[in-house]
Amino acid sequence: MAHTLDIALARRFADSTLGHVEREYPNGLGLWVEGPTMVEPSKLHPVFYGSFDWHSCVHGWWQLHRVARLFPELSGEIYERASKAITAEKMAGEIEHVRTNSGFERPYGWGWFLALHQETAQANLEWEVHLRPLANLFSERLQSYLPRLTYPVRAGTHANTAFALIHALAWSRVHDQILEQCIVDWSQSRFGEDIAAPHIEPSGEDFLSPTLTEAVLMSRVLPAADFQRWFRKYLPSEPKNLFEPATVGDRADGRIGHLDGLNLSRAWCWRALSSKVDVDPSIFGWLMDSALPHLEANYMSEHWLCSFALLALTDS
Repeated sequence: MAHTLDIALARRFADSTLGHVEREYPNGLGLWVEGPTMVEPSKLHPVFYGSFDWHSCVHGWWQLHRVARLFPELSGEIYERASKAITAEKMAGEIEHVRTNSGFERPYGWGWFLALHQETAQANLEWEVHLRPLANLFSERLQSYLPRLTYPVRAGTHANTAFALIHALAWSRVHDQILEQCIVDWSQSRFGEDIAAPHIEPSGEDFLSPTLTEAVLMSRVLPAADFQRWFRKYLPSEPKNLFEPATVGDRADGRIGHLDGLNLSRAWCWRALSSKVDVDPSIFGWLMDSALPHLEANYMSEHWLCSFALLALTDS
């Protein structure tokens, strides 16, 4: 199994995701309603209505834009479809929904949206300007939210605080120094005294490692020497549970199938940490091997797993 991103694998990722970012159904709309309602996903979310749910559609577009940036020869259809999908008029509908739903997609969708905006800005794409107002709104929301969040959310699913902040931190270092300082200060305050992380992962429906995502975030908010000291206290003994691939009991079950994503996200974390801590480099390989063959096992995995595979292969 390949552990680097080549054009063949990039094309596989792109073809898979192009097949669902504009597929409206099935759709897992998460709605707060106060009366009878019947709404089509594409009416509610003019841009991000595909890929089963809003956040998956967002990181699907992130994945496509990263593939296009890394492999310009694959950018043709991606950019053609993005230029039609991501317009000022359509984004106005997305912004309106977020403005009237203060907790919408907090924090997972916020982090992924900032990652998407950063990809389009890095490539200097014309529709970056259409994404920017919502990115700025999510930045404002994070700056308001973090001081009120007394304790980090350490779940292995969408509510995980550290995972969202990793994406938000990368965005803020280019676009918003106030948010950057807010994330640095909050992360050091909430995670800085953590010691002897318990070896109790994984939970049965995790797709993130709470232990490792926290470590990746801290590696990016602490100076190198401070991070080394923190990490030695945080994981003072060999975390065997974090090295071994999780076993997936039923890939047709969307939530149990999350565990394929856990293996990919652990691979990403170990790759990101490998230049800063002493770990066996083969960890990345066998975690990737456990999940890559199952990227397109069914729609419940297809609509999101490729994004996590790309993250593992390209982000460090």
